[in-house]
Amino acid sequence: MNDSERLAIAAHLHVALRRKTGRVTDTEWMASDTAYGQAMAQFALNHARSHQDAELERLALRFAASLPGAPAPAAATLGAAVAGPAADAAAPGLVASAKRYVGGLR
Repeated sequence: MNDSERLAIAAHLHVALRRKTGRVTDTEWMASDTAYGQAMAQFALNHARSHQDAELERLALRFAASLPGAPAPAAATLGAAVAGPAADAAAPGLVASAKRYVGGLR
């Protein structure tokens, strides 16, 4: 899956999380950083399952599946699905865009 498709899914997940949980996320960082993306997908999945929210669960699973080298999140705790730094090596283009993005905030 290319970067723009992952970013679009992250944007949909961001809107759903904001509307349903009040959680504010960083869409571009979620799409480019595997660990943060997995953590947000797991958070969304846990919330969706505890509130029987099929739409949020579908978005969380779809986003998790779009992350490079990351397994789909399970129903376990938030920390269990966070990928290590090795997962970032799978997508050097994403890391480069993440550095540009963070550097542009300052």
